[in-house]
Amino acid sequence: MGWNSWDSFGPSVREDEVKANTNVLAAKLAKFGWQYIVVDIEWYQPDAHAHGYIPRGRVTMDQFGRFIPSYNRFPSAVNDGGFKPLADYVHSKGLKFGIHIMRGIPREAVDKNLPIQGSKYHAADIADKVNVCKWPQMEDTYGIDMSKPGSQDYYDSIARLYASWGVDFVKADDMSRPFRGPEIRALSVALKKTGRPIILSLSPGPSPIYKYRELKTDAQMWRISNDFWDRWADVKEQFDRAHLWENDSSPGGWPDADMLPLGHISIRGERGNDRSSLLSHDEQITLMTLWSIFRSPLMFGGDLPTSDDFTFGLLTNADVIAVNQTSTHGHEVYRKDGVISWTAEGSMSGSESPARYVAVFNIADTTKSVQLSWQSLGLVAQASSVRNLWKQRDAAGDEADRSGIHLSLAPHASMFYKVTQ
Repeated sequence: MGWNSWDSFGPSVREDEVKANTNVLAAKLAKFGWQYIVVDIEWYQPDAHAHGYIPRGRVTMDQFGRFIPSYNRFPSAVNDGGFKPLADYVHSKGLKFGIHIMRGIPREAVDKNLPIQGSKYHAADIADKVNVCKWPQMEDTYGIDMSKPGSQDYYDSIARLYASWGVDFVKADDMSRPFRGPEIRALSVALKKTGRPIILSLSPGPSPIYKYRELKTDAQMWRISNDFWDRWADVKEQFDRAHLWENDSSPGGWPDADMLPLGHISIRGERGNDRSSLLSHDEQITLMTLWSIFRSPLMFGGDLPTSDDFTFGLLTNADVIAVNQTSTHGHEVYRKDGVISWTAEGSMSGSESPARYVAVFNIADTTKSVQLSWQSLGLVAQASSVRNLWKQRDAAGDEADRSGIHLSLAPHASMFYKVTQ
C-alpha cells in the first residue's frame, strides 16, 4: 500500500512534489497501512515532461553507467547524494521509499563503453541492442544479454547502488510483457545479494499466467494488465483478469491490478489533462471493492495534497482495507447478466465466529435486481450478522439480511459485506 507518482506527474515528478505527497500520506494514511512512496519513470532525465518521452533525451549517470537522479528535479541528489537524502526524508516519516527503473543498461553508457563497477567488463560487452523496449519514443536503455560475461555484474552494481540509497521497493518496467525471464532473475538475484529487503514489482502487464512459478520465485508483485486508467472500460476488463489470477495471490507474491487513478490526477500526466478522476463515485467504490477482495497491491496515483474528501474516504475505510490485507481465498462465485459476486474468508482471532466477505457488482449499464442467498454463494443458510463495509454499519434490512442479499443495484455500482456465520 502506498503512493506512486505516475498517474499525477508522468515522467516529470520533482522532489518537492514527492515530499508533499509523503507528508500527507504520513499524516493521514499511514495509520491505515499506507507506507510506500514510489518515484516513477525517468527520474534521471532533466528535461522530462508530460505526455510522453523524449527519444534519446539527456540523462544523468554516474561513471559506471548507472542512472542517478537529475539534479534540477531532485536538488538533494547533488554531491553524489543520489536518492539517499530523499529516502532518508521518507524514512524519517516512518515510511518506505521506492523507485522505478527500466530494464537494461543506459544507451549512453554503451555508447561511451563505461566500466561496470566491480567488474573487468564494460557496458558494450553486455548490451543487447536488438532486445530493446518497444514503447513509442522510449529509447533510454538497451537490453542486457545475460549470456555475456559481466551481465550479472551490472545488475549487481545497480542493486548495490539502490541499497546504499535506502531503497525499499523497485518497480522494474519492460520486464513482464514480453516476459524477460533471464533479466528478471538477474535483477532478483542482485537485489537479494544486497542483504536489504527490497520489494521487486514487475511491469507492465499482462504477465503470462503460465510463468506464475517464475514470477512467484523472483518477484513479489507482477502486473496483470497494461496501464490502468480512469475509464469504466478499464475497470470492467479487470474483472476477467482478476478472475484469471484469483488462485495465485499468497504472502510474498501478489498479482497486481495496477495503480488507483483516483482523486486529482494527470497534473503533468502521460494520459490526458489535469483532472479529477473520470470514474463516477459508484465506479470508484467498485474499483476499490474489487482490488480489495482480489487482494491486489494498493498504490494510489492521485496527488494527495489536492485530492478531495471523497477520495480520502476510499483510502481510509479500515473495514475495506482489512479485507485487502488479511482475507484469504478471494474468488468469483457468481456471474450472470452483468451481476458478479466474489467471496473471501476472513481472519479469525480468539473467540470470533467465522466470517466471510461478500462483494456484489453490477458491471451492466442498467440497474439490476439482485436476489442472492448466502447459501447460493457458498456460505451458511443463516448468518448471525451482516455488516456493510463501506457504510461501516449493520446492513439495513432492505439490502441484506440473515438469509441473503435483496437489493436494486445501480449501473457500475457494488456492495461489500462482512457476513458472520
